[in-house]
Amino acid sequence: MTLEEAQKEVDDWIKTKGVRYFNELTNMAVLTEEVGELARIMSRTYGEQSFKKSDTGSDLGDEIADVMWVLICIANQTGVDLTEAFKKNLDKKNTRDATRHLDNKKLNNK
Repeated sequence: MTLEEAQKEVDDWIKTKGVRYFNELTNMAVLTEEVGELARIMSRTYGEQSFKKSDTGSDLGDEIADVMWVLICIANQTGVDLTEAFKKNLDKKNTRDATRHLDNKKLNNK
């Protein structure tokens, strides 16, 4: 699925099953909540925290998809074409950051 297709799928779902988009600020709060849920799984899976009973059934992929869903909602309701935005972002990284990480002694231990 392309980013364009994902944006259309989300938009179609919102319009047929979701009634309407939440307003932009509500979606920003929802995004923060979803990122927190993702952070919880990450800290328990890869960090030093241990799982709690309430974490049972947590799915990393599902939490990442929840974050993507809300990001797509925000893009749709604010008129952002994610394909174009991502291309521009890659171009920026390939120019501004072309050697930044390669030159970082902290990353390369040189």
